[in-house]
Amino acid sequence: MPLSIQESPDRPDYANEAVFRRNCLPHRTYFIPDTAVLLNGQWDFHYASTPLEAPEPDAAADGWQPITVPGHWQLQGWGHPHYTNVQYPIPVCPPHVPTENPTGTYRRRFHVPPAWDRAWRLVLRFDGVDSAYHVFVNGELVGYAQGARNAAEYDVTEHVRRDAANEVLVRVYQWSDGSYIEDQDQWYLSGIFRDVHLLAFPTDCRIRDWFVHTDLDAEYRNAELLVDVDVAATAAGKLKLSLQKLAKNGGAAVGETEVDVTAGTTSAKIKLAVANPSKWTAETPYLYRATLTLTSGSAKPYTVDQTVGFRKVELKGGLMCVNGRPIQLHGTNRHEHHPRLGRAVPLDYIRRDLVLMKTHNINALRCSHYPPHPRLFDLADELGLWVMDEADLECHGFYDAIARPLDIPEEMDYEERKKLTFPQCAKFTSDNTAWTAAYVDRIESMVMRDRNHASIISWSLGNEAFYGRNHKAMYDYAKRVDPGRLVHYEGDVHAESADMFSYMYPPIDRLVRLVQTEGVAEDGSFEKPVVLCEYAHAMGNGPGWLQEYQDAFRAHPRLQGGFIWEWANHGLWKDEGRGKAFYGYGGDFGDFPNDGTFVMDGLCFSNHTPTPGLTELKKVIQPLGLSVSGDKLLVENYYGFVDLGHLVATYKIEEFGSDTVVLVDSGELALPTIKAGEQAEVGLPKSASHRGDGGETMLTVSFRQRSSTAWCDAGHEIAWHQAQLAAPSASSSSRVLSSHPQLTSTTVETKGSVLAISGGDWSLTFDRARGYITSWHPQEGGNRMGTRWVELLHEDEHRGGIRARMKAQGLFSFAARRYADVKVEEARHPCDLVEVDATLVRLDAKVAGVGTAACGPGVKEDLLVKVEEVSFGFELERAGA
Repeated sequence: MPLSIQESPDRPDYANEAVFRRNCLPHRTYFIPDTAVLLNGQWDFHYASTPLEAPEPDAAADGWQPITVPGHWQLQGWGHPHYTNVQYPIPVCPPHVPTENPTGTYRRRFHVPPAWDRAWRLVLRFDGVDSAYHVFVNGELVGYAQGARNAAEYDVTEHVRRDAANEVLVRVYQWSDGSYIEDQDQWYLSGIFRDVHLLAFPTDCRIRDWFVHTDLDAEYRNAELLVDVDVAATAAGKLKLSLQKLAKNGGAAVGETEVDVTAGTTSAKIKLAVANPSKWTAETPYLYRATLTLTSGSAKPYTVDQTVGFRKVELKGGLMCVNGRPIQLHGTNRHEHHPRLGRAVPLDYIRRDLVLMKTHNINALRCSHYPPHPRLFDLADELGLWVMDEADLECHGFYDAIARPLDIPEEMDYEERKKLTFPQCAKFTSDNTAWTAAYVDRIESMVMRDRNHASIISWSLGNEAFYGRNHKAMYDYAKRVDPGRLVHYEGDVHAESADMFSYMYPPIDRLVRLVQTEGVAEDGSFEKPVVLCEYAHAMGNGPGWLQEYQDAFRAHPRLQGGFIWEWANHGLWKDEGRGKAFYGYGGDFGDFPNDGTFVMDGLCFSNHTPTPGLTELKKVIQPLGLSVSGDKLLVENYYGFVDLGHLVATYKIEEFGSDTVVLVDSGELALPTIKAGEQAEVGLPKSASHRGDGGETMLTVSFRQRSSTAWCDAGHEIAWHQAQLAAPSASSSSRVLSSHPQLTSTTVETKGSVLAISGGDWSLTFDRARGYITSWHPQEGGNRMGTRWVELLHEDEHRGGIRARMKAQGLFSFAARRYADVKVEEARHPCDLVEVDATLVRLDAKVAGVGTAACGPGVKEDLLVKVEEVSFGFELERAGA
């Protein structure tokens, strides 16, 4: 069939909401057999501005250029990346898309291995293509699919040649009707961005699909391993299930069982009783290996295996419980992102992300806002994360289309705006029965692909897609096929089609009110928990309110935590030459309309290294509560399942003098057994009563990993605490700047409202009326709080430096860097900054909090710096030589 022929001449597949899969095989669990050819690598590529200009399968080689698969064509020289958060980049007229619809055509040759004769069924698999595509093999149309982050498979057995080269051609459309329900807050990037495989399966004896699930008894002790299996058996045989420990745990056999299979059987059920297996949790990610073996007459036995974690997820007493115990989610939202490859993220980069989460005490992951690469869940099972897997569904751009023409007062609360606009928005797709099948297909493809992973404890029906009958259909499908997991959807504000109430960015007072009232009966009982699917927006110097949110989680058991927005900035590397290279954001690639820096809102920078916000989050969510009272350290175990036997506790006691730090004592603390949810007092050493000569005495305790794990080395710090044991005396023996014999060249000049102090190679300028340092425009950055004294030394040790401290022994903040703040504010990218030949120092009595007002509550009232009288005196003296 020629490429230009569609099912309907006036309704191409890519603009028809009723056509989202053509000639695709049924969705199944992710499994790549040994009999597979990976088709990643260099393909030929042709770029056209419209589908009508795309080449036919038999087109000549002219105009084709090499491209790398997996990848995005916008990051390899064709078109450009485009970022919007809400607004659609195309006119809103679903299911129609613009005639100017960039189209990339891919082609490559492949050979079928000689061993794959006609007794083998050949399947072409695509794990991710954005946005929609037709597939041809040797000039014949094989099928069509959309749903960019969902897999599709095609039976190509009758289309390939065994004795000659074959050609696969894939025509990819940048826009499709699916684009209306893939309006996620991320870059629009197109192309074949995940793996492509040619798979071979035997036809006489094959396990096509399987669903492994576990159940625990009433005491959460003994278990059953249950497997639903789809098979192809042309003759009678047996299906055997065996279970063993992983090799790293000794590899011992645990048990096995088998059932008979008759000729022509297509499905079977098999189960195995397991006495008191080690249970899987995010804290104890213990895995077994289950092996299924099918025999059928004289055919070669067919074997598949699957890692298994024994755990039970349920609502119990209105709370989300695993293995009978409530859990708390210290989570983050994660988009698929690589700074140079977009969503074509290598597996080692995915592992790096998850390990970084674990080392920062993050225990939960929301896959925003689509199913990620399927191998991520192997890693989550191994490392230990509670996972919310989310359907590839979001359409909040309809809000922009509806709200823009309305005369909505600026002061109207967002909740009121939702009531006014969301019902109208839902009519486009979510509450439109013409889209029901497309919606259900997106939950089906996710559930069928990912359902064998212990780490996934809930499915999410999508994100910011309003609420309508199509969500109810998705919920019903998930519960019918997989009743052993919970279902989430924030847009369902009354939790009609969800197993939990979910909110985004609520202020603390509103959050507590919702926890106490929403879904709560008159007697105070409730049937469903509350989670925050997004909170503490991590843009800029954020996120703020972390401790306050965590305090609310601890104070209200029904509030079972949430997911920070978001894991990493989405900057894409752009090299403009002449030494100007940077991580670009909305507008940097000629994309319009765009939402600018709103794509830079992560706990990690664009290269996926930690921001200070991630470091702070690690401290706030550490799994231990630590406080000092007298000669005792109170230790609260916030873990849900384990005691503290895996941790080693150490201490150090230091005395902070006027310009020195002296180690008084250090050592290890003896920890008693402290079970999950319990607390105990630990005695401090006698040296904790040390009192020096007027200096400040500080205790620092650290809890570190006793042994290495899959995600950290032995000695990795899990939690820490610092407490003041003795306050400093009020006396000061500093040699102040104005009287120091080596600073006779220091000058003090007063010009109107400006006070300038300089000495040799340093200077400070103050506003006399307000006391501000005015050498640069006031813009916060690099602030260090809780400072006793600060010393800045010249790189040439013979030139010495400056030490600063408050006159009265107290704490202050400081910042020191090589950029003037006004230049920081003016610069769009770090490469625009030019270092000055000086260290610019700022000393502050008070610094305002950060808040998270980019998307959420602003700065706490008690952390604002208000216009009021402040007395702030400090001393400067020469340090070093």
